[in-house]
Amino acid sequence: MTARAMGQPVRATARSVRIALGVVWLADGLLQLQPKMFGVGFANDVILPSARGQPGIVSGAITHTAHLISTQPVATDLVFAGTQLLIGAGLLIHETVKPALALSFVWALGIWSLGEGFGGLLDGTAMPLTGAPGAALLYVAIGLMVWPRKKPAGPDGPAAGEGLLGEAGAQTIWALVWCGLGILWLLPASSDSGALSSALSGVAASQPGWLAHLQLAVAHSLRSGGASVAVGAGLLSFVIGVGPLLTRRSTIFLIGGAAMALDFWVLGQGFGQFTSGMTTDPNTGPLLILLAFALAPASGRERPGGEVHADDRTVVDLHHYLPEFVEVAGGTHGSLDTGTHGLVGAPPESGERPILVRSAP
Repeated sequence: MTARAMGQPVRATARSVRIALGVVWLADGLLQLQPKMFGVGFANDVILPSARGQPGIVSGAITHTAHLISTQPVATDLVFAGTQLLIGAGLLIHETVKPALALSFVWALGIWSLGEGFGGLLDGTAMPLTGAPGAALLYVAIGLMVWPRKKPAGPDGPAAGEGLLGEAGAQTIWALVWCGLGILWLLPASSDSGALSSALSGVAASQPGWLAHLQLAVAHSLRSGGASVAVGAGLLSFVIGVGPLLTRRSTIFLIGGAAMALDFWVLGQGFGQFTSGMTTDPNTGPLLILLAFALAPASGRERPGGEVHADDRTVVDLHHYLPEFVEVAGGTHGSLDTGTHGLVGAPPESGERPILVRSAP
């Protein structure tokens, strides 16, 4: 009998989130093998632009990195691709999850600092719409949320509840990410008049015709009202971030965050600009959606009217699910009127003793 048939909560697991994260890392490795990546274009067009406007020490480090890559572009690119493929494969295998996550943290932070220029946070160009604070930083956030721990969480919480930080820690990461996005929306890079319109027009220049048409249409509509849209998006981001900390009914906030992330990905990030031949990752949109997925509560956990009690046990109608003779507390057996009784608790294979209750006629 399936968990859905028994009315048990259905949810994503930390394992499923790690697999999804591994698939993204594998995709990053494959993107690194695009033909254009084996030339100096990777160093000059992807890495070096991140140095502009940075503080001196950061700009110098990024410029030096780009120079090293340009001297041996093929070998360097193979190292980049191989490392990311190794991380992705490691996340798919249970025995290698922890080493893969540890390597991913080091690699992602290196990419975030030297490849993404700290997501534009230091040079005043960070825009949530186009990918701030950087996809690499979200790899670290998701990895921390689903790092395996020795004592698994209960079966009815979100996937992140199984991770090292627990559900509360994962909700804190969610709040930090979305409140951080809210702050970025209110900064001049996004809230200045014409900023959003200019950003969308710039992204549209390298997109397929149908997508460029959509982006340019939105850019035109934001020429005069972009500042108010940025302020509204900033306030909404704060609400999305703190919502799960203030109420157990977090689903609406997670859906809102995923919907905003999808808008970012389509309009401001052009589906990660995969058609350019020079993209290195899917950008922040899919990762913000995966972040929401990791925090999604088990289905059936948030029912109105108290149908699911504080201990989250499931009420099962015996008329549909149990035979005439069932085991009740104390090990005795008896014939039950299945039309007027129910069972509260987990299915027998869980090892928990069920509790017999009387339901409405």
